[in-house]
Amino acid sequence: MSDLLPLTTTADVRDRAATVAVLPVGSLEQHGPYLPLVTDTVIACTIARELAAAYPVQLLPPVTISCSHEHAAWPGTVSISARTLHAVVTDIADSLRRSGVPHLVIVNGHGGNYVLANIVQEALGGMALFPGTQDWAAARTAAGIETSAGSDMHAGELETSVLLHAHPAMVKPGYDTSDWLADDRRHLLTLGMAAYTESGVVGRPSLASARKGEDLLAGLVAAFADYLTVLQE
Repeated sequence: MSDLLPLTTTADVRDRAATVAVLPVGSLEQHGPYLPLVTDTVIACTIARELAAAYPVQLLPPVTISCSHEHAAWPGTVSISARTLHAVVTDIADSLRRSGVPHLVIVNGHGGNYVLANIVQEALGGMALFPGTQDWAAARTAAGIETSAGSDMHAGELETSVLLHAHPAMVKPGYDTSDWLADDRRHLLTLGMAAYTESGVVGRPSLASARKGEDLLAGLVAAFADYLTVLQE
């Protein structure tokens, strides 16, 4: 786990003297029969690790359980309330400020964590949510992701590509035969994912590749520079 969890000492953090911390937020939820329950956490940690390698930020360990209520029909999924997630992230930001780190970037790996946008909105200047919609879109294009963002909703081409690149041992056989599209999901929050997919997959994982995952991460790392500029102005 050393490639996912920061192993810095207090002396390392002091010497780095970062003014921006990066907090990965993942989830514990089903990702079909071939990706692990911790997929969103692994992806958030992988992005955050790449950011910390490229920029002078303080890398934090992840929040591993979040708002995955729409996936409750599948074994292994565990959630906390939006209220609890709000409190946890807000407390972390407050603690960082007391220790001399005024800015926090939340690296969100789970699309159902809507409350994170509200936390950043309330902070009004001291926080950022990354990647944003435009960052994902540009990185998807640069990486050659073929499935649209709307269709590639869960355990699809993008998520499988990132794991094939960064953590291939986590991808079990079967992703290349598990494509399932359900573009009309208008009642997702009311009915949950089980109303739209039997396997838990919505996307085209058969199109995934390690090369796409590598290029996607590179695009996100490049996009992060603008966030640092805005926070530190």
